Amino acid sequence: MTRIFSAICLLLVAVTAFRSAAQVNPYKDGTPGVTGYRSEVLAEVIIQEDKFTRLAEAIPAEKYTWRPSADVRSFAEVFLHVAAANFNLYKLVGTPPPAGFEVKGFEKSTTDKTKVIARLKDSFAHARKAITAMSDADLDKSMDWFGGKNTERGILLFIVRHGAEHLGQAIAYARFIGVVPPWTEDMRKQAEKAEKKDAPAKEKQ
Repeated sequence: MTRIFSAICLLLVAVTAFRSAAQVNPYKDGTPGVTGYRSEVLAEVIIQEDKFTRLAEAIPAEKYTWRPSADVRSFAEVFLHVAAANFNLYKLVGTPPPAGFEVKGFEKSTTDKTKVIARLKDSFAHARKAITAMSDADLDKSMDWFGGKNTERGILLFIVRHGAEHLGQAIAYARFIGVVPPWTEDMRKQAEKAEKKDAPAKEKQ
């Protein structure tokens, strides 16, 4: 029983830590001007933007060319690959890429940390604008897709899944070089703070 109670306490601490540490929380704050399915997608995009940006900022500049093996993307290339997808894929749901954007070679266009982060942020701004500009009436519109068919609803799901895959990749990279994801570090600090706060009460028992 004691173990179960302790586990519940730890879970509550973790949830509280997430709520207090997260810089953004679209599940609570909402997505003004966007409702329904598009709001659900936009919430995930906002969370991805926050995590990608914070992780990119946490990676040392000299590690941006690091890669676990020669045949996979470096940190810079992962971040720019995600940015390229944000700029390019939303054309499928009605928003063309920015003027002058070329998807070919984009992910190898720079290894400068400041420039990579700027392009990542710009790409998520583009994604948010594209989702907001869509019409709910077009979500079920069909198009050719990898030899079959998909809808605009499915395209949004694909883009979010694609981003999530590469966020996991970037997190694994970060862990490998000893960088703890910032939101995980936030939770650890909040848990330590909660333990210190509860310590005097435990001593009195």
